[in-house]
Amino acid sequence: MARVNRVQIDEAIANFQYEGVLTEEKPYGSGHINDTFLLTFKIAEMGTMKVILQRMNKEIFTNPVELMENIVSVTSFLRDKIEKSGGDPERETLNVIPAADGKPYFVDYKGEYWRSYKFITDAACFDQVEKPDDFYQSALAFGNFQRLLADYPADTLHETIVGFHDTKARFQTFQDAVKADVCGRAKEVQKEIDFVLSHEDVANVFGELQEKGEIPLRVTHNDTKLNNIMIDNVTGKGICVIDLDTVMPGLAMNDFGDSIRFGASTAAEDEQDLSKVSCDMDLFEIYVKGFLEGCGGKLTPKEAELLPMGAKVMTFECGMRFLTDYLEGDHYFKIHREGHNLDRCRTQFKLVEDMEKKWDIMQSIVKKYQR
Repeated sequence: MARVNRVQIDEAIANFQYEGVLTEEKPYGSGHINDTFLLTFKIAEMGTMKVILQRMNKEIFTNPVELMENIVSVTSFLRDKIEKSGGDPERETLNVIPAADGKPYFVDYKGEYWRSYKFITDAACFDQVEKPDDFYQSALAFGNFQRLLADYPADTLHETIVGFHDTKARFQTFQDAVKADVCGRAKEVQKEIDFVLSHEDVANVFGELQEKGEIPLRVTHNDTKLNNIMIDNVTGKGICVIDLDTVMPGLAMNDFGDSIRFGASTAAEDEQDLSKVSCDMDLFEIYVKGFLEGCGGKLTPKEAELLPMGAKVMTFECGMRFLTDYLEGDHYFKIHREGHNLDRCRTQFKLVEDMEKKWDIMQSIVKKYQR
């Protein structure tokens, strides 16, 4: 994505429904996908107001209009639920600021799409778990997100990235990559290829259950990392789920599973010493407890029972995607060294193996907290 220029920023600022005088503007956050700025406005004698201004990444999200339709629809629904329960909708959900023409986005002279949100004050995001309670708070918040949206008609949302967690289709893409072997790398990684092929049932399990009508379609976040939760500076509680770009129809188990894949691993995603890689059962239990509490009984017994499978499917899928990218020449995930995607895929497969060894423990933990 080309760098944003000064004219574009000024044009965007001029075309949203902002009040007051702009007193400060600075880049904000650690995200790599959108260009994000924090703006501060002085409003007469009423003090200051901060807002987020973002240029959306059209290369990844090819239909920004549909993406914003999803966000406006979901946040309006959440706002209504939060108000009715006596919460604070200004802090507990994102609030979209309309453009001058009333649309939830602005298109600049270069055809780039911009959006704006009210900034949530006195709260912060963390890129890494600093203490177990952070992980618990994120579980509670993502579970609460599921609870609040349990009666939202998920099938009315647009798919912002088509087939994002269609693990069966990704398995086929992987097989095609092995067959094509465009970089001549397949012979070096036969062990990893065999691992994927021996886990075809993991790729198919959720698709088959959906076809039988055994698991419902939900509104899912699809990027359930800790840094997508705003944590209150005073109470330490998770108050708001942010980064709703990938909110679309999906499965609750996948949202749960992605958190475990990333947050309960004892090592970095690209750790080369596989002896350091395992799924921490204490962190797994903390997350199960928080997620099921947050869900407030809105998951079906079948969904709750399948939470460990969600962790396994998401970890397997991610490893398979890293391996596919390695076989295709590292064109999707950014690499910082030779064989980087291969290292990443190996950590994920080691995690899958570790989960398989601890399967009975994972299932008993879920049963302990099931309502």
